[in-house]
Amino acid sequence: MNRTYILLIAFLISAVSACGNPVSAPETASTQTSDPCLSDQLNSAIKPINDLQREFDDTSLLASNVARQQLPGLISEMQRIRREAEDQTIPPCLATLKSHQLAHMATVIETMIAFVGGADSSNLNKGIAQASQEHDLYTLEMARLLGVTLVPASGPPTPSGTQSP
Repeated sequence: MNRTYILLIAFLISAVSACGNPVSAPETASTQTSDPCLSDQLNSAIKPINDLQREFDDTSLLASNVARQQLPGLISEMQRIRREAEDQTIPPCLATLKSHQLAHMATVIETMIAFVGGADSSNLNKGIAQASQEHDLYTLEMARLLGVTLVPASGPPTPSGTQSP
């Protein structure tokens, strides 16, 4: 019976010392309480959203520079990106950013479809203006979240070595 008692004590001592591991306990606690909306975590939380926005922007830029017959394939690609953005799980602090992103994507896609369908220039111009406005709102929201102050351009850039009037 003494031997069983000694083995039980040895087991309890090793179990208790393993529980007191200072490396694993704080890591687990910090992982569980990590808030993606904190300023030091925000870049990481925004990145997947912005990666999709960049992919969409690249595809829509390409679509604006190809023949009308090539647009249906690019529109399908933009729809895929939009669906991926819609399905993305985000923290609550990024809801406005995502809202502007999805509004921009939907407007670009609708305008491209209208163009393929032969819509008049007035409707196309409205769609382009609305898409541009949503993209600007997306950019402003991202700047706000990241604490960046955007300064509007005062005019076209001047060549190096010259001064503007």
